[in-house]
Amino acid sequence: MELSITTKLSDHLTPKPAADTELGFGQIFTDHMFTMDYSRESGWHSPQIVPYTSLELDPSTIYLHYGQAVFDGLKAYRTPDGSINLFRPMLHLERINTSSKRMVIPPIDPAFCLKCLKELLQVEKDWVPDRPGCSLYIRPFIVAMDPCLIVRPSVTYRFFIILSPCGSYYPQGMNPVSIFVETEYVRAARGGSGQAKTPANYAASLIAQNKAKTAGCVQVLWLDSVHRRYIEEIGSMNAFFVIDGKLVTPELNDSILPGITRRTVLELARDMGFRCEERQIAIDELCHLAKQGHVSEMFGSGTAAVISPVGELRYQSERIVFNQGKTGKVTQLFYDTITGIQYGRTPDPYGWTEKV
Repeated sequence: MELSITTKLSDHLTPKPAADTELGFGQIFTDHMFTMDYSRESGWHSPQIVPYTSLELDPSTIYLHYGQAVFDGLKAYRTPDGSINLFRPMLHLERINTSSKRMVIPPIDPAFCLKCLKELLQVEKDWVPDRPGCSLYIRPFIVAMDPCLIVRPSVTYRFFIILSPCGSYYPQGMNPVSIFVETEYVRAARGGSGQAKTPANYAASLIAQNKAKTAGCVQVLWLDSVHRRYIEEIGSMNAFFVIDGKLVTPELNDSILPGITRRTVLELARDMGFRCEERQIAIDELCHLAKQGHVSEMFGSGTAAVISPVGELRYQSERIVFNQGKTGKVTQLFYDTITGIQYGRTPDPYGWTEKV
């Protein structure tokens, strides 16, 4: 029997941001959030929409000490007719279960959680920006709640959905960024948790991000953990290259996150007639091909930035520049096509968008 969602509205509503410059990314939150609890006896239970508030956690909570948690991210978009679109939401909710399996967290019911998300968005619909390039970021996540210092899976959990109106993920917007190739640290190892969206993967990436910023770069290009040779991800984005007219991306393994935007790019590309390759790409091979003029563009794909053009790679003492440091035609094509569908500016022949 489907659970009943209860709603408690806040008595104190926050003023909406007045300008795009006030938004940034992930720094402002709406008035309400969704929560649902899990126990062995009751399974997932007590779904509710409540005022956004701080959490009270026991200092010994398993999540705080051992990081047993997962999250995902998707967006809601204001369309020209004033309605609200979600983009491939079931894939994101299903990916939570993929991440949860790796982290020994009980699965959610994606269809029910999508219903809960839509109810939350109906409550918070006025928070969805109507300005170009802005959207409402949606962060569903699950944390282990047992108060216990034994290293073991929790038996109680809490599922949350919080919402944040946002502008561009990178201040540069669609301007090409500089990427630092990291050869010392790794994001994830084969057999590890790289294919899961879990906090530890991101905490482990911070030291390399600091190196990149010191070098004057915006983000890190990760290499594989064994050989420090094969390209894996750009920060928290999947990597794409246009090589001799072909769209090339690293093949998925259990240290690369299976991005929803990555999947969308590949499906669009094949439908548009692009030749696509999913394969291992060595950094030295890429540098050699780029010097020979075979690599015309590089970009990253992910929910937060959608498509982010890469102007140059900094690898050891070399600087590899793509398309004279400008956004390429292929990169722009995928950005325009995906965002056009997301915002309802262009038709969606694939059935990827869902109305709230």
